[in-house]
Amino acid sequence: MLIFNTTYHVEDGQEKYFLIWMQEYYLPEVEKNGVLHAPRIARVLSHHEDGVCFSVQFEVEDSARLHRWHQAQGILLAEEMKRIFKDKVVGFPTLMEVIV
Repeated sequence: MLIFNTTYHVEDGQEKYFLIWMQEYYLPEVEKNGVLHAPRIARVLSHHEDGVCFSVQFEVEDSARLHRWHQAQGILLAEEMKRIFKDKVVGFPTLMEVIV
């Protein structure tokens, strides 16, 4: 089992809108595809003075399925996020393997 994590840095004042968009649009759209499972959003606790960071995580069976999802849906969702939030939200993905 793999965990597909994207950490987003969200500008101050955008947190509420980002979380609403994630919960009402992004997560439901991802779940429709059926490839990524067990979504969760966590606030990253850090001492940054500007902005807030969130970790958005899903479980996925293997990297081949993740790649197909990314090509079919992930790119479109990233473009939609960029259109809405412009440079106020920046994310970077990480793929992790569950050991225990």
